[in-house]
Amino acid sequence: MVLRDLWVVLFFYPADFTFVCPTELADLAEKYEELQKMGVEVISVSTDTKYVHLAWHKSEKLLEKVKFPMGADPTGKVSRLFGVYDENTGFSLRGTFIINPEGVLVGPEINFYNVGRNAEELIRKMEANIYLMSHPDEACPAKWRKGKKTLKPSEKLVGKVHEALSGEEYI
Repeated sequence: MVLRDLWVVLFFYPADFTFVCPTELADLAEKYEELQKMGVEVISVSTDTKYVHLAWHKSEKLLEKVKFPMGADPTGKVSRLFGVYDENTGFSLRGTFIINPEGVLVGPEINFYNVGRNAEELIRKMEANIYLMSHPDEACPAKWRKGKKTLKPSEKLVGKVHEALSGEEYI
């Protein structure tokens, strides 16, 4: 797999044959084609082996649509590198890492074991990061979606974000 010129999302999860994990991977699988069209490759990663991944993929119906690569990290080396490895359990926390085509980490997020993630929010973050890569002088406010108004940080904008977002003058 060649990842040049692609965005990469590393999607760490605790373990196969667990409870929240298949719901997250199924949710991500529903958005995988949309992410690919945006130039994004997704790689899910857990500390299970490739054989456990294969067995889980074959037995868990929620994983039927999973087409993205499932990375095996049985030594925890990659999980440690990204700071999601839990030494007490040998599992990874729920880490989502967005890496731009230049290899720069632009979006780290870590959740504990019992809180699942939402792929729709990942889509929003990807849209924002992709937009900002070609508009580095702008910023995307909370809940920003593709095509919506951005902010241009400057001295004039200080204390006037409401006005800027609502279209009022802020000179």
